[in-house]
Amino acid sequence: MKSVNVAIGQYGSIHLDLELSLLKLEKIVNEAADRKVDFLAMGETWLSGYPAWLDHCPDIGRWDYEPMKKVYLRLYESSITIPGKEFNVIASLAKKYSMTIAIGVNEKVNDGMGNGTIYNSSLLINDSGELLNHHRKLMPTFTEKLLYGQGDAVGLISSNTPFGRVGGSICWEHWMPLCRQALHDSGEHIHVSLWPTVNEMHQVASRSYAFEGRCFVLAAGQILSAKDFPNELVLPDYLVKDPSQLVLRGGSCVIGPDGNFLVQPVFDKEQLITIELDLDSVYKERMTLDTSGHYQRRDIFDFEINRKRY
Repeated sequence: MKSVNVAIGQYGSIHLDLELSLLKLEKIVNEAADRKVDFLAMGETWLSGYPAWLDHCPDIGRWDYEPMKKVYLRLYESSITIPGKEFNVIASLAKKYSMTIAIGVNEKVNDGMGNGTIYNSSLLINDSGELLNHHRKLMPTFTEKLLYGQGDAVGLISSNTPFGRVGGSICWEHWMPLCRQALHDSGEHIHVSLWPTVNEMHQVASRSYAFEGRCFVLAAGQILSAKDFPNELVLPDYLVKDPSQLVLRGGSCVIGPDGNFLVQPVFDKEQLITIELDLDSVYKERMTLDTSGHYQRRDIFDFEINRKRY
């Protein structure tokens, strides 16, 4: 197989501002193109921002709390439809720069069903601007349940790209064993792990996934400071004292199919993290462990997936 130059864009979006976030994304993609990147990965709900304030600001879960309703409206308005004009911007960037892009987005629908629901979604777009995969996070994690609907298994696949098969999971899906198995069975060469921050336990999950799936893992985090929280919400005292402190610290890293770091976690700064991957390594490692082949035991276990989208 051919080698591929990959990158993780460890940046913050312009929080809850769709137009400015798309402009920033264009700059990131342009920088990646200058560095001859074939595949770019961005973090969880990068467009237009992960709601880290759910875990910091008080009163967000209180009934009829008007500030939270206003913030939900802002999140909804900065979400994208698929297809839609903002999606077309991302697709045009992929085509313009001949680059495959994986990106987390806040998604809304306008097809008459679930018009008030937001999904935590990830998109995979190839270098021709075609949508290869559209995955909705299966289960919102903890406080995320205040904002997001439940996803489905339509996107639990890997897709053919010019350099190999690419799949991905969002955050705590990496601790859903059957979710992992579905993706292992799809034959990933590269797996994108989308996170808000790749903290120590997220590193553990990403490394375990790489070792179990015998694939490369791009663990993509992002940057967000307390001053970027929605101004409708009251900051807790520990953030009021220093609103410049980072609540999302990045931690992006690249892991080989043997579970070892190829790029150690990078914290507390925005940057493009690049590395060239030799995809033949995935088959070398599958000699000893192949969880979709000789280590699955299909004569013992039966596994079915409901791939309907409702």
